[in-house]
Amino acid sequence: MFSSICRRATFTHRQAFTFKINPKQPTYRTASKRTLSSSAVHSVAPTWRLPEQPPKSILIVNKLRTQPVVLAIDAFLEHVHTTYPGVRVFHEDRSDIPHGAEVWQPGVNAEKIDLVVTLGGDGTILHASSLFSAGAVPPVLSFSMGTLGFLLPFHIDDFAKALESVFQGKATILNRMRLACTFYNQDLAKKGNEGDDWQVMNEIALHRGSSPHLNTIDIFVDGQHLTEAVSDGLIVSTPTGSTAYSLSAGGPIVHPSLSALVLTPICPRSLSFRPLVFPSSSLITLRIGDRSRAPAGVSMDGRTSHVLNPGESVNVHASPFPVPCINRSSIADAESEDTHHEGAGPGKEDDWVRDINNLLQYNATFRSKALLRHSRT
Repeated sequence: MFSSICRRATFTHRQAFTFKINPKQPTYRTASKRTLSSSAVHSVAPTWRLPEQPPKSILIVNKLRTQPVVLAIDAFLEHVHTTYPGVRVFHEDRSDIPHGAEVWQPGVNAEKIDLVVTLGGDGTILHASSLFSAGAVPPVLSFSMGTLGFLLPFHIDDFAKALESVFQGKATILNRMRLACTFYNQDLAKKGNEGDDWQVMNEIALHRGSSPHLNTIDIFVDGQHLTEAVSDGLIVSTPTGSTAYSLSAGGPIVHPSLSALVLTPICPRSLSFRPLVFPSSSLITLRIGDRSRAPAGVSMDGRTSHVLNPGESVNVHASPFPVPCINRSSIADAESEDTHHEGAGPGKEDDWVRDINNLLQYNATFRSKALLRHSRT
């Protein structure tokens, strides 16, 4: 009976994004066959260059406007208007919209954006991703405002140099996979409007919330019943989200250039229930069991969105619209390119290797932690 909901999403969950490597312009196409070939799955390029045509519109997404953020935005706007006078700068429709920026509202009729600039922490990038839940996301240039995170390649003091590389077409990007989530009620009817899929960059988490009882959740993979999970909840994350909630729950660390879905249990009753990694062509269905004594709250990238009662479910699959994040390692002077001896050269994606060592302190012993103070950043 329940397999009908999986068959209903046969086309949707098999959609995948592939890229044609071209130094000038990436080309998107959709794989609509019932089964993706291995070549289609592995043809996703982890890194490619931005189009040589410079951006004509920039969207600023920032965290709460504290004094450092206000000063940074003012300096950024002055630099853009002076150095790139033909570029339009937009900002969300908020009460703290900066002077010199136009109001931008997401939606079907939204103004076209060529570049997203974020100022804040990882949560700011997740919010920027949510603004483009209906389609492709423009390249994202993220600046740290004093918050450490895996998604913050640049310090705000380097914005002029980073923008110059973007406008000259020298920057490379890493496509970070997103998940598309569709909800169904007990009658297997889709909840919400047609095409109203949720796009998440980190993870979707089903949890028991304030209930003292464990959740009972049936897990299906491509329509086949995998197991009945009795636990505090389940997490389905992207490789990017593998260093977030999933990691705290005991999940694996997955390189962001891979296309995969990570299934991690939250405090399972069975000690043999271990995390699993599935290919991006998989459809994962999580259905609240009829015998579950508690509904499941749904959290998506830290935002509470739904409550699923027994018999209701959610389908999770790879989104055809990743988040293209500009690499820190692609921005380098010609002088540093000639004298670069340690690690990957400019244009190589080694930001992640630096981050798991410097931020996560991966496999750091007491002695190596002390040595980290003298390592390069």
